[in-house]
Amino acid sequence: IEGGYAPTAFDRMQNVALIATRSANNLVTDSAVAGTALASGAKTDNGRLGEAPDGHALESMIEKAWKRRMPTGLVVTCKIQHATPGAFYAHVPSRNLYDEISRQLASSRIDVAFGGGKAEMTAPDASGRSAADELARSGCRVIYDWSRAEDIRSGRVAGFFADEHMPSMLDGRGDYLPQATRKALEILENNARDAGTGFVLMVEGSQIDFESHGNRADGVLAEVRDFEAAVSAAMRFADNHPGTLLVVTADHETGGLTMPSRKADFTASESGMEYKFGTGSHTGILVPVYLYGAGAERINGILDNAELSRRLMALLELE
Repeated sequence: IEGGYAPTAFDRMQNVALIATRSANNLVTDSAVAGTALASGAKTDNGRLGEAPDGHALESMIEKAWKRRMPTGLVVTCKIQHATPGAFYAHVPSRNLYDEISRQLASSRIDVAFGGGKAEMTAPDASGRSAADELARSGCRVIYDWSRAEDIRSGRVAGFFADEHMPSMLDGRGDYLPQATRKALEILENNARDAGTGFVLMVEGSQIDFESHGNRADGVLAEVRDFEAAVSAAMRFADNHPGTLLVVTADHETGGLTMPSRKADFTASESGMEYKFGTGSHTGILVPVYLYGAGAERINGILDNAELSRRLMALLELE
């Protein structure tokens, strides 16, 4: 609407489905549980991250990919220990255990991790060592300035570019997300070529949710436009690399955004539109799934978010 109905990257998608997002114990999910469902294909209770309600670990598609020697990556605009990225590598009873989540990231086999979260990663433990130290000792290059990523073409790299979350788009984040998406794809492609495998990359426009919680329509628009630029970068990669599947979805909806007419008289000329939010929290509505590339035609209809994950893992032969 704000772009004058010009086509977006989402309009170029080859298939679309819808997913329900409820958690195991609540009609309305939190991000940790929805991230866990998308990562592992299993439901859990609100607040848990990568764990079933009984506390046993739920293996994510990224962890399954490691067993197949497939390179993996995470690119986010929040801190890398936050709910959705954390669901792909961590197993904790509470999403707020950031120190433990940082330790689990340090012991993971992730190839690329770009986002915020420097404060937790560099905080020393009782022995004086930090999670970032452990990550570096494992052979992963650790950087704190985005410019340092420019010359990295392969191998393992973790970049923490803010103490907590990255700045918002309205606060000057710039084109970090599409740049980081392109760089992660480059590194993972080279690593996958060396390994003779494919790869798995999760990219999150994390702060769409933040702006929706704050009911800031201008912030939502800026964050969605930024995410669309990252999606466009991934689509270009898929166009140039047959066999790539791009899946775009949300862990949940936030804010209950509606777009009513400014006037109720529809016999009059153009009366404009308003942006109104129904809540400052999450909602339980279905969210879209957009698919592009290899296998896009194989996911259809209305699904549960955990079922979407299981179908994706089947396409990746990770089940």
